[in-house]
Amino acid sequence: TNADHSAVEFVVPPEGAKVGERVMFEGFDGAPEAENKFAKKKMLEKLAPDLKTDGNGTVVWKGAKSVTSAGPCVASKGMKDAQVS
Repeated sequence: TNADHSAVEFVVPPEGAKVGERVMFEGFDGAPEAENKFAKKKMLEKLAPDLKTDGNGTVVWKGAKSVTSAGPCVASKGMKDAQVS
């Protein structure tokens, strides 16, 4: 969503990314948390404030670009500098 919440776009994976593939962020790697632990610790709520799009519409977390085997995830219409929720 943009700053004044007047526009919303979907985040889409790059063409060629596999369904169910894990999205990583540059410089951050490791094993994923168990699903029940992820929900119990409310991790998404802690991570979400830093999940945004950059000046190119690419999804970033704390400035680190999203990564899949086929490239980064992006806002469907290229929305720049927006909050991802």
